[in-house]
Amino acid sequence: MLKEFKEFAMKGNVLDMAIGIILGVAFGKIVTSLVEDLLMPPIGLLLGKVDFTNLFLNLSDKNFDTLAAAKAAGAATLNYGIFLNTIINFLIVALAIFLLVRQVNRLKRQPEPVPAAAPTAKECPYCLSTIAIKARRCPHCTSELVITS
Repeated sequence: MLKEFKEFAMKGNVLDMAIGIILGVAFGKIVTSLVEDLLMPPIGLLLGKVDFTNLFLNLSDKNFDTLAAAKAAGAATLNYGIFLNTIINFLIVALAIFLLVRQVNRLKRQPEPVPAAAPTAKECPYCLSTIAIKARRCPHCTSELVITS
């Protein structure tokens, strides 16, 4: 069983998948930082100095000024600001994957057309049977054929 697992784990596609997952996680962290640290602060500033990570709907009867204070008190909240960040994060990752797949598809070579093979059979003009291209007489109707080369 250990030998089978080793063979499975060492296959090229499993290693490729593992590398892809690791790179995907790292790319996800970069995109998260891009969204939270570079994109959302200017957008929040344009929208009236709004901090999206601090947008929440308090479901308890107490009043909290920040999401951190609500979480510290154990209050139930709907964190729609963090949800907006996650949606923007997803859209950026989806766009990057789309662009990557589009480029890979462009780089893939189109298979070259296979040249048509020379015909190996012809039709008897008398009985319409299929016969060899070099035949001088039809094996079906025994008609003598005119050879055209």
